[in-house]
Amino acid sequence: MMRKTAALLLLGLPLAFGRPAAAQAPIQYAVAFPNAVHHEARVTVTFTEVPTGPLQVRMARSSPGRYALHEFAKNVYDVQATDSKGKVLSVVKPDPYGWDVTGHDGTVRFTYTLFGDRTDGTYAGIDSRHAHLNMPATLAFARGLEQRPAEVKFDMPAGWTVASQLRPDAAKGTYYAPNMQYLMDSPTSLGPQKVRSWQEKGKTIELQVLHDGTDAELDAYANNTKKVVKEAAAIFGGLPDYDFGRYTFVANYLPQTSGDGMEHRNSTSLTSNRPLRGPGAIDNLGTVSHEFFHSWNVERIRPKDLEPFNFEQANMSSGLWFAEGFTQYYGELLLRRAGVYSDDEYCQEALSGLVGAMLTSPGAKRYSPVYMSQQAPFVDAAAAIDPNNRSNTYLSYYYIGGANALALDLELRQRFKTDLDTYMRTLWKQHGEPQRNYAPANPYTLADLQRVLGQVTKDTAFAGQFFRQHIFGHELPNYEALLAPAGMLVRPAKAGQASLAARLQFNPDSTATLGGTLMGSPLYAAGLDREDVVLKLDGKKPINAKELQTRLAAHKPGDVVQVEVKARDGVRTVPVTLMEDPTLEVVTYEQAGKPVSKAQKKFRAAWLSSKAK
Repeated sequence: MMRKTAALLLLGLPLAFGRPAAAQAPIQYAVAFPNAVHHEARVTVTFTEVPTGPLQVRMARSSPGRYALHEFAKNVYDVQATDSKGKVLSVVKPDPYGWDVTGHDGTVRFTYTLFGDRTDGTYAGIDSRHAHLNMPATLAFARGLEQRPAEVKFDMPAGWTVASQLRPDAAKGTYYAPNMQYLMDSPTSLGPQKVRSWQEKGKTIELQVLHDGTDAELDAYANNTKKVVKEAAAIFGGLPDYDFGRYTFVANYLPQTSGDGMEHRNSTSLTSNRPLRGPGAIDNLGTVSHEFFHSWNVERIRPKDLEPFNFEQANMSSGLWFAEGFTQYYGELLLRRAGVYSDDEYCQEALSGLVGAMLTSPGAKRYSPVYMSQQAPFVDAAAAIDPNNRSNTYLSYYYIGGANALALDLELRQRFKTDLDTYMRTLWKQHGEPQRNYAPANPYTLADLQRVLGQVTKDTAFAGQFFRQHIFGHELPNYEALLAPAGMLVRPAKAGQASLAARLQFNPDSTATLGGTLMGSPLYAAGLDREDVVLKLDGKKPINAKELQTRLAAHKPGDVVQVEVKARDGVRTVPVTLMEDPTLEVVTYEQAGKPVSKAQKKFRAAWLSSKAK
């Protein structure tokens, strides 16, 4: 009797339970824009073959490539749910992030209004001109149905087209994702796209762009993008196998856009209000280069602690110094190899920032790249209103990782007759190229990164020492020695200039308010802190930045000046010992007026010259 009852119960369950999730009824999304001028979209999600019991519908709390919480449910309202016959269903909120729907007949049609007015890689930006949609900020999902495929239909104004890594289905007029992970990883731009498409090593690469510039500007930009793509492919010996044979730069360069770049499996979201001409074009191209390198590093060569991504919590990784930092290094290096930068420009635009940040940041002297990576949920576009001490305890994993990538590349070239390209290529073969079900088959651990370094150098002792000192530890590399074989020099950018090494906000009454003071700086040593107000320096009001700099120019490092301040404990005058301006720069020997040898030129060319054939 019990067996019979169990059998009857099994027969009563939806047929979907007998099929793999990928073969079950797809989740269907319809996205319309009846009130785009006021930044609203109307979204309908249809779930069919839903198991009995409450359907737990949720909005994501985090987003791929972002590690903090963003609470996308805050922009959702006018929620309604009906069944297959149009019957209104009960919807209750069990928490701030979602809705439980009960009383359904196996079908739930879940409808809501979405507000979005921030065009970047994290949120949704909607107006009468375009819609730039990050999917976690846009589309609700249901717990337990994450492995089902999804189909998205966009009801758009006339003249708008779709830019997305989602697979188009022309017959249905929909866009397909094999599962929720892929759907949420697929930013989509809707608007009057301008398209530039080409073939590279048997793969389609396309730029889908919204911008106010000319076709000639876009053509020039596309040509530089082609060079970057070739240089990146040369490092790895080819392009990844993009899941649907195509890689898309989803680019929005309109005035209302916030600057951002966000990597995805077969695409990247590029947003900036800078035009595709002048300095803005180079800045934008730097984001292209960085994000395209991510199609190998982080999307396919992926840290195990980010796979799979959890959309309902903050995501912490110990490997962002590699995933983002090494990508930061390569993003700029690709621009040099592509001929966008000269050697001097590469030093100024890339190396000076990496080396200067590493050697002058108090945080880099105290904490490791692993620690900096673990801080991402608190710093990566994370919002908080309380003050913090990150100026003294933190250096971005982009910079600390990029600076270590530079040091490692130079050391590999000098000591082991190999290079960082070889290291990345070896990691690709072991941890990136193997893919399964639209995801890495063999994501890496930190131990894997160290092991592969030992293989490439044929020196496991060196690999262990490098990781102990520079990755798990915080020993600073000797950049002067490392850069010398390339004929490059680390030097003070403002040698002999006296400085307070302070962030000051000048006020209408000619006083100046301090930002957070850096450890080791003159004001920190004098016991001054954030929000203290400088009333007088050398008996005179600060007035403005230019006047203060003129006054400091009359001094030399080591001079003591009297500073009158209003602090939390009252007004007082303190002696402050000026220091040399701490800003560092990297320059070529030629720029520094030093002779450069043939060996140095050869070393530099092997490092910085084009690798594309």
